[in-house]
Amino acid sequence: MFERPQAGECAILVSITINRLIDPASLDEFAELARSAGVMIGATLTGTRDTPDPHTFVGRGKLSEMETLVQEYGAEVVLFNHALTPGQERNLERVLQCRVVDRTGVILDIFAKRALSFEGKLQVELAQLKHLSTRLVRGWTHLERQKGGIGLRGPGETQLETDRRLIGERIKSINKRLEKVIQQRHLSRKARQRAQLPMVSLVGYTNAGKSTLFNRLTHAGVFTANQLFATLDATLRRVTLPDKTVLILADTVGFIQQLPYDLVAAFRATLDETRLATLLLLVVDASDTSQRQQHIHQVNQVLNDIGAADVPQIIVYNKIDQLKNATPRCERDETGRVTQIWLSAKSGAGIDLLYNVLIEQLSLEKVQCWVGVPVLAGDLRARLFAEAVVLQEKYRENGDSLIEIQMPAPYFNKLAKSDSRLEIIEE
Repeated sequence: MFERPQAGECAILVSITINRLIDPASLDEFAELARSAGVMIGATLTGTRDTPDPHTFVGRGKLSEMETLVQEYGAEVVLFNHALTPGQERNLERVLQCRVVDRTGVILDIFAKRALSFEGKLQVELAQLKHLSTRLVRGWTHLERQKGGIGLRGPGETQLETDRRLIGERIKSINKRLEKVIQQRHLSRKARQRAQLPMVSLVGYTNAGKSTLFNRLTHAGVFTANQLFATLDATLRRVTLPDKTVLILADTVGFIQQLPYDLVAAFRATLDETRLATLLLLVVDASDTSQRQQHIHQVNQVLNDIGAADVPQIIVYNKIDQLKNATPRCERDETGRVTQIWLSAKSGAGIDLLYNVLIEQLSLEKVQCWVGVPVLAGDLRARLFAEAVVLQEKYRENGDSLIEIQMPAPYFNKLAKSDSRLEIIEE
């Protein structure tokens, strides 16, 4: 079976625009992905089509140009800036006589190289196996005529069945291990809720400077680099704000256009830290003036996919040190709520503004009120004492509890929606 790209190989990049103009930024991003995968770029082939060819994605003319480039540069792999079907990959490899890897395969390869933690490696392997399971037939094309059945079963079919069974078993094993990780995260999250520590999660497009900002706020020394997907493993650290408010800050994996669905699904345990956060800081590369709005759109799409679209969000325009005459500032909406912050995580300019905004935002996210709890709802009363700060408690004549509580707004709103026994008292 054909393997993934190896470091130092010569690659031909192919980017075919479907029914619209070629986007230079998309080409630059894919070239950066290829370099992150460790290959040397020999040439880039571009083109446009109304619809992809179902057999080879490209037409005969482009396929002929591709053959010429592969021979001219001695390329060992052709990288497509698109998701290819297993049949398209197989047909292209047969014609080009070299490996063909689609965009999903390239991203998976980068993730495999960068994953450091046990959880991260499991998540990447799960995504790789799901991607590979549809492509097993590629290595057995010489046995395609053996269709199976009595008297026709051959070693090719037996091998495929064995491979699929082994992959299926490995996927089940990884899912079981990840379930344990999810349980451990759930316990850690419960402990944070009991301690009433708000969660602030850094999200954003890959290479926007999230880890640099994380290090600036936490002094954690997390690895940073000017490359795509430098961070894969979620890192959590406590941060104490100038007003002594303590929060948990989470650094997460960066997003990208056409992020493979299998990766989003595999990293769901990690991304839960984003979905359940009190506040999201959407970090944007302010110096990329042509693409930053599109990157915000791409990130919000992924946030919507993982169920984090309703989490309060502030856009942090980072890297203002690379802009001319840019100064740290905050921008507010018509209600006076901060919506954007302009700063430089590298130089530290504007970090004091971010601290002040976090203090302001987290104070807004707290709910303090009286609630009524029926005398027979002991489990609800216990939950309030576990998850909220109980300021005082009184009792009605019928034995019902009147409790004054303080807790983060997202937790309170979720509790109020999920349990109709909770009576909110306005005083």
